Amino acid sequence: MKLSGLDARDVQVQEEAKVYSGFLKLFKYTITHRLFNGGVSRPLIREATVRPPSVGVILFDPVHDQVVLVEQFRMGPFLSDDDPWLLEVVAGISEPGETLEEVALREVEEETGYQITSLMPVSDFYVSPGASNEKLKLFCGLVDATAAGGIFGVADEGEDIKVHVLPFREAYDMVEDGRIANAPAVIALQWLKLHHHELCQHEK
Repeated sequence: MKLSGLDARDVQVQEEAKVYSGFLKLFKYTITHRLFNGGVSRPLIREATVRPPSVGVILFDPVHDQVVLVEQFRMGPFLSDDDPWLLEVVAGISEPGETLEEVALREVEEETGYQITSLMPVSDFYVSPGASNEKLKLFCGLVDATAAGGIFGVADEGEDIKVHVLPFREAYDMVEDGRIANAPAVIALQWLKLHHHELCQHEK
């Protein structure tokens, strides 16, 4: 149940314009919305990127207590003068007609070469709700990490992805000290911390 009682019916779109269409699609909207006190806002200009649903997959080997993460260049941190090569979970955007489970399996194979033995849902969340409609569905995929490693990615898409296998404790320490600082990986590893014992016990 919503705490405020407000929902999408309380928003009026007065104008919509496509500003840019490339890998990202940027739209400019003029809207009004109902206020918490019962009034209506003045016309507000909001810009947002519009993207299909996406997925993220944290790969975990419960037998060897290891996680598989991928490293690749990201423009956002580069523009913020941070290290632009990030450790991340496998992630990707859905294509028309694909289920999110199919996207997860495809992206894991493209980015790591793995075949997942088990896939379980973790959570759904908006990546940047103030600036995008992108909603990410996070999964945990169980794998045998003993043969992990290498360079992967789709060359035609400019992907250059390095696979890393880390002890779970080391990966979680990287969340706590800030070396892993992207939202899907942080959320995934925090979820894995909460469910770590039961996942490891299940495989014994």
